[in-house]
Amino acid sequence: METGLLTVFVQHTSCSLLIQENADPEVQDDLRAFFSRLVPRSDDPSMSYLRHTYEGPDDMPAHIKAAMLPVSLSVPVIHGALALGTWQGVYLFEHRDAPHRRRVVLHMV
Repeated sequence: METGLLTVFVQHTSCSLLIQENADPEVQDDLRAFFSRLVPRSDDPSMSYLRHTYEGPDDMPAHIKAAMLPVSLSVPVIHGALALGTWQGVYLFEHRDAPHRRRVVLHMV
């Protein structure tokens, strides 16, 4: 299909999808730093109220971040190309400290 709407969906609860700046990698670093300050790891004293800590101190904060950010995106496709802005890119935003294997589903209509 040359033209349509692409839905991008990540099948996990501790990462998100973003359309964001794609020219300067510092944008990704700054986003990660911001969300780390907004939702620190569960071993931070300010997060002592968290109960779900079985999978490590980064797990429940990752779920909170994923609840705040999208897990699906809709992107127009025109003549076989994503109709993103000049500086835009699609990113999987990992909220856990270590990389995880992630599955992303694409659906085009």
